[in-house]
Amino acid sequence: MKIALVHDWLNQIGGAENVLEALVELYPGAPVYTAMYSPERMPDFYREWDIRTTWMDRLPGIYAHHQKYLPLYPLAWGGVDLSDYDLVLSNKSGFCHGVQTGDALHICYCLAPTRYLWQFEHYIAREGISPAIAAALKPLIRWMRRWDYAAAQRVDHFIAISTEIRERIARFYNRDSTIIFPPVEVNRFEPASNHDDYFLIVSRLIPYKRVDLAVQACTALGLPLKIAGRGRDLDRLKALAGPTVEFLGYVPDEDLPDLVARCRAFIFPGLEDFGITPVEAQAAGRPVIAYRGGGALYTVVEGVTGVFFDEQTVESLSDALRRFAEMSFSPAACRANAERFDRAVFDRELATFVEARYDERARRTIGERT
Repeated sequence: MKIALVHDWLNQIGGAENVLEALVELYPGAPVYTAMYSPERMPDFYREWDIRTTWMDRLPGIYAHHQKYLPLYPLAWGGVDLSDYDLVLSNKSGFCHGVQTGDALHICYCLAPTRYLWQFEHYIAREGISPAIAAALKPLIRWMRRWDYAAAQRVDHFIAISTEIRERIARFYNRDSTIIFPPVEVNRFEPASNHDDYFLIVSRLIPYKRVDLAVQACTALGLPLKIAGRGRDLDRLKALAGPTVEFLGYVPDEDLPDLVARCRAFIFPGLEDFGITPVEAQAAGRPVIAYRGGGALYTVVEGVTGVFFDEQTVESLSDALRRFAEMSFSPAACRANAERFDRAVFDRELATFVEARYDERARRTIGERT
């Protein structure tokens, strides 16, 4: 079976890249098609892959400012012809499901229907876009939604990362999907014999992650907070931070397990479709303080592996931090909960799904020929 993997862009590390790494290991030798690729911004082992980019890779400044080229992604992906393959497996949160696949079987692992198209108002609220620019963008957004919907109709099968994403796929694309949770490298993490006093965030520093809530809450309460990650929101966050908040910048993969295992608790203030980092924290035996919404509802067990706060406000998170101080959590219970999302579960479920759909297609093709 000749397989192609498709991924939106390779200029930053996040949950989507964790999924891609698992797919590359599941299907070694399959080329990875992506809009653009910045080797300097990605792990060194990516250079061993067969990565094939679109013409967008040559656009000036795209690695640092890929959002500014938003209208060009449909044009780029619509021109990628993968009809020579037997199976196309796209790992999508943007536009990469829009490739041309001809008679190839196209299975889309959907991290999210394109957020800045279908949840435009919510997205721009956190990006500081002026009302005038937002109004000017709306005709473009309407056109891109039509393109995005049409591209989704060409996909043969959707896989959703959570119930929330399954509902959005049905609402925005009018398509059904099967849920397979994203892979988490549980065995990378293990509980430590003791922990330090700091709270921890590991995240890209962009507005919708709501790291600002944790910065302000920990500053107000005088609690030590370490933030691992980088992004365009860094300067704003530093301006909000008091002396108890420490920005670590990029933390190498090999250093993360120890950093996570020694934290008092992991803070997860954003509304995420799934969220791998809270599962990693629990794999290290640490509880999670999370906003009550999105993927955290499936990965955090209230009172057993963590605490929820109900509103994305400093006051609500501060209240959760005060409640957390009066509670205790079992590292073993946290670890056991994380194991439900282990990479081995993802590998088994995805491989079974792909094989079954491919066999169905083969049987149907034989039936049509006889």
